[in-house]
Amino acid sequence: MMAFNRSFLSLFALVSLLTNISSTLAFPSYSSLAGLSEREVEELVARLPQVLPPNPPGPLEFNGTKLVNDRDHPWKPLQKGDIRGPCPGLNTLASHGYLPRDGVATPTQIIQAVQEGFNMDSGTARFVTYAAHLVDGNLVTDLLSIGGKTKKTGADPPPPAIVGGLNTHSVFEGDSSMTRGDDFFGDNHSFNQTLFDQFVDYSNRFGGGFYNLTVAAELRHRRIEESIATNPQFDFTSPRFFTAFAESTFPYTFFVDGRISDRTSAGLDMPNATLFFRDSKFPNDFWRPPAPTGGTGALEIFSAYPIAAGRNINGVNTFTPDPTSADFSNICLLYTNFVNRTVKGLYPDPKGVLRRNLIINLGYFYDAFGAADTCPEQFPYGTL
Repeated sequence: MMAFNRSFLSLFALVSLLTNISSTLAFPSYSSLAGLSEREVEELVARLPQVLPPNPPGPLEFNGTKLVNDRDHPWKPLQKGDIRGPCPGLNTLASHGYLPRDGVATPTQIIQAVQEGFNMDSGTARFVTYAAHLVDGNLVTDLLSIGGKTKKTGADPPPPAIVGGLNTHSVFEGDSSMTRGDDFFGDNHSFNQTLFDQFVDYSNRFGGGFYNLTVAAELRHRRIEESIATNPQFDFTSPRFFTAFAESTFPYTFFVDGRISDRTSAGLDMPNATLFFRDSKFPNDFWRPPAPTGGTGALEIFSAYPIAAGRNINGVNTFTPDPTSADFSNICLLYTNFVNRTVKGLYPDPKGVLRRNLIINLGYFYDAFGAADTCPEQFPYGTL
């Protein structure tokens, strides 16, 4: 009997070991390590390629308008295994080959692509890319999926499971998106036709068939109202508080042909909006903006219908301001909360190469922060 027990236990241990090795070997090199146990991280880091994050690229040498839907960047339909996520701009860049078409890229590739394809200014490109990478990317391999992150399934031992998009909730992705549903309802990254129909309706009602700054303010207000009334877990605190207003500016900033004057007022027409949001496709003969830009009008959109940062605290229609959240009156708190709460919460005690790469990427993130002169750099993991 004792021999049987020893054999059984040995077999059980072998099966457990093989299961664990199988799950770690199958772990995609672009998947986030956030939320995994110390043992899982240690085992995965030993098997993953360990990359020293390079310095981010600088501004474009030529930063004027130019044709971006060109012969070198044709649109191609998705192939099996290609990844797309909640950002129509990144989806479009991948479908045209400015990013790897499978949807997995390095921060360097993303920064270069958003500058080349949309003439996003260098500081904004670096800021949003490293913010996304720190919460959704694999900091060991220096890879980020534009549509996938890793979660634990709850099994013992817990194998990785790949879900969603740039989907650490309330960071890059968040509630009250214009064309994606709230996380509470189960799918926060796929194109939502009902919400896009509302996008079109508001563009017709307030913009004469074009999405512009006026439409952006009205639609942003409406989407916030809808989430408060329908999503019991609605969260509109920093950093989502900022990204919600910023993303409202992107369609008329980046999706309008650069040869059109006063593009903010002229706005985005609905046929081209459909191409970007639904099909991940540049319009024919599309030219990028005539000068680098980070998007303009976020504060104007907020000011049209001011709202405090906050959340539903006890079901729908219980929106309550959160005085600890950053808002437009305290930009520095956006940075410090992101570093000390969001990132530190995802990686409370990193070791080795993971700690090293966190420190490096946090440095790149701070270097891109626009208020560095009034906001001291934070070092939650010390310095190298």
